[in-house]
Amino acid sequence: MTYIGAGDEEDLPRLFREVERMAGTFADGMRELDERKVTGADSSGRVVATVTGSSRLLHVRIDPRAMRDLDHVALSQAVLDAVGAARRAAGEGLDEILGGLDGGRPRPAPEDDPFARYFDAFLREDGHG
Repeated sequence: MTYIGAGDEEDLPRLFREVERMAGTFADGMRELDERKVTGADSSGRVVATVTGSSRLLHVRIDPRAMRDLDHVALSQAVLDAVGAARRAAGEGLDEILGGLDGGRPRPAPEDDPFARYFDAFLREDGHG
């Protein structure tokens, strides 16, 4: 994507087409992510969570041994760890989509990205975060 400088007003239609293309690519990628299933497990492997590629929780499987061997605090932590691992794995899919939007150019660090808070807010509002 090219950035507009002073005197580049004639490039606005091209810029708008590029933005529309990127928005379409992003929407298609998010639909594809929502159809993926990604799993993650706690460190013992006794609790496994499944989320969509957009991080929506689908299923948690708890091995009967975990129910027997862990107290309620340790079991709840194992569930949190498994869900967190699954969501981190799903985040890699989002990184792939975002990486494809800019033609492979390096992205700014999150703290330097002026759009990061908008993407975060969008994902939270849409129930993906």
